[in-house]
Amino acid sequence: MRCFNWAGKLIDSNKINIFSDGSSLGNPGPGGFGVIMKWKNKKVKISKGFRYTTNNRMELLGPITALNKLKKPQEILLTTDSKYVIDGIEKGWARKWKNNHWMRDKKNSALNVDLWDELLNIIDFHISIKFLWVRGHQGHPENEECDLLAKNAAMSDNLNIDKKFEEKVKFHE
Repeated sequence: MRCFNWAGKLIDSNKINIFSDGSSLGNPGPGGFGVIMKWKNKKVKISKGFRYTTNNRMELLGPITALNKLKKPQEILLTTDSKYVIDGIEKGWARKWKNNHWMRDKKNSALNVDLWDELLNIIDFHISIKFLWVRGHQGHPENEECDLLAKNAAMSDNLNIDKKFEEKVKFHE
């Protein structure tokens, strides 16, 4: 089966294609993520909202949630509009922070350590993960759909608790 992306380029149908977006209504505030997973002739949508979180946490939690759904190592193309996620992985920042005991430099701690650590661990589980950045709100169909899923999740009546974030906020107040 031949699959094409929104720009008409051939997508490897043996790979899992993951599209993800995060949202926060206020930063911090209610937030959510939206994910679309595609492979062969299957399509799965996942979204979840949280009562108090940040945009960056939701940008990380989307890919983590999708990757954790895969029970065996896979080849994956992960598309997101988050430079935070892309640069953290592709530029090696997250691994550097981890190797430096989660310090960005000698004075500043890395943020969202719990999620970066989880993302690094799940990346190591898979055969390969290629990250692809797309500009948000520019008509990419899956990115637009993920954005809508994320915003709807953030506005839902059934919001979850981002325990790690809320514990940290209360600790620093």
